[in-house]
Amino acid sequence: MSGLIVAQTNAPGTTSDPSNVADELKQLREQMAQQQKQLADQQKELDKLRKQVGSDAQTASAAKSDSSSGDSRDGRFVNASLTAPASANGAAAKTVSTGNLQETERKESPLSFRIGGAEFTPGGFLEFTEIFRTTNTGSPSGTNFFSIPFSNGPTGHLTDNHFSAANSRISLKANEKFGKLDVTGYVEADFLGNDAANANVTSNSHTFRERLYFVDVKRDKFEFLAGQMWGWLTPNRVGLSPYPSDVFNSLDVDYNYQVGLPWTRQTGVRFIYHPNDHWALGFGLENPDQFGGQGSTTFPTAFGPVLGPQIDSANGTGIPNLHPDILPKIAYDTDMNGKHFHAEATGLVSGFKVTNQLTGQTAFTTHTKEGFGGAAAINYEAFKNFHVVANAFWSDGGGRYLFGAGPDLVVLPTAAGNDVFISPVHASSGIFGFEYQMTPKSMLYSYYGGDYFGRNFALDTSAGAKPKTFVGYGGPGSANSNNRSIQEPTLGWIQTFWKSPQHGALVFAIQGSYLTRSPWALANALQPKNAHLVEILPDLRFYLP
Repeated sequence: MSGLIVAQTNAPGTTSDPSNVADELKQLREQMAQQQKQLADQQKELDKLRKQVGSDAQTASAAKSDSSSGDSRDGRFVNASLTAPASANGAAAKTVSTGNLQETERKESPLSFRIGGAEFTPGGFLEFTEIFRTTNTGSPSGTNFFSIPFSNGPTGHLTDNHFSAANSRISLKANEKFGKLDVTGYVEADFLGNDAANANVTSNSHTFRERLYFVDVKRDKFEFLAGQMWGWLTPNRVGLSPYPSDVFNSLDVDYNYQVGLPWTRQTGVRFIYHPNDHWALGFGLENPDQFGGQGSTTFPTAFGPVLGPQIDSANGTGIPNLHPDILPKIAYDTDMNGKHFHAEATGLVSGFKVTNQLTGQTAFTTHTKEGFGGAAAINYEAFKNFHVVANAFWSDGGGRYLFGAGPDLVVLPTAAGNDVFISPVHASSGIFGFEYQMTPKSMLYSYYGGDYFGRNFALDTSAGAKPKTFVGYGGPGSANSNNRSIQEPTLGWIQTFWKSPQHGALVFAIQGSYLTRSPWALANALQPKNAHLVEILPDLRFYLP
């Protein structure tokens, strides 16, 4: 900018030359015009710098990782968002769109607000679902895969058709930075809690319940989480993030997801190390539960009254446990020619413990046993907007992670019949399928999933047992609740009617599935070998922006 213009005046007593005054005025006008041009040029430069700063801030906001942004959108409809490899501090380079509501860049929600230095972001959706099943599983919302009825009973001939809005969801994410710490708190709830027996008679007042509630603390390459989260046996779409948008729980409408999916939402603590942009290494402790099946296992006659309260049969809480479930997990993310690839592997160690009195003794004896398992999963964009998904789970003692369709363990008598021992039950599962974003507003997906539970039984040699009676799981004469396998092929469609960063989105989805359940034993020769179920689930959702 040029210097100030100083008007010169003649000294007292002197006479000004008119021609000189005219020249000075002309020179003054030229200097003022030059100054105005310089000011205009500087204003343009300032405007350009402001735009550049705003663009950089928006780009930085878009580059936040899913785990720091806390995306609350449900994993089934819009969770097909795959984020590029996380950087060392957890940030993501870019976002790859494969879901109906996934934006190319993450934009700040118009509902966000600040209190002090913390930013709060509400989220969730309103949902209307029609549930139609060709047989009555006894479950008013999600399908109880483990109890599909056989056609030789009345429930196998009763269709089930009702409406529900209970899966509607609300969430709140709070984020603040404290020096080098990036701290995020997240809470999510729906209305699928334990309803009163008369909930559907008049008021339909479904019970509000906790789904997720945790804190996520990051510093440089390290991350710590504590609270109720998606369990680490639940496959991820990206990294080791606990947020719904980063977890693979299928795109199904069914509130209990897909057969073949190992999953939990439970309390735990996690430590994660991000060595570089591709790898994430974690170690977690999660809430344990030594699960004996949905009333499907039997105990040795002499020891049943003592053992029963020590093993969860899905009838209550307060079950004693040996130690937390231990879950190490590793994930790898990269881009292959611009297409995202995610692979992961998870381990499982579960502890079991029971106590009993030896026959004829007053002293108590304890028995412990460790169960082991593991899972692997991939999520790969084979070609543009077409994702292949696959996961496999194997365990001795991990049945509860398959929606409790089989037990973790059985307690069997010794050969002499005066004592017992713990024996984990084998459980395995898998899913293979695809998710195809055909157009920006239309998605087609399909999965095939299956669960398998091994039989584990022995002759009851304990005192008071009837001759040739078997106890455990899947033995001769066992109830048809002793599942051998459950299978489910699924086909689904998701259509976005409209979406707006400022006003949310309206999405329609429909799922069709065919399920079969096969037990280890049949009650009589006339009983069908399999139970069958067809379900059709149309769903309409409005997502908050």
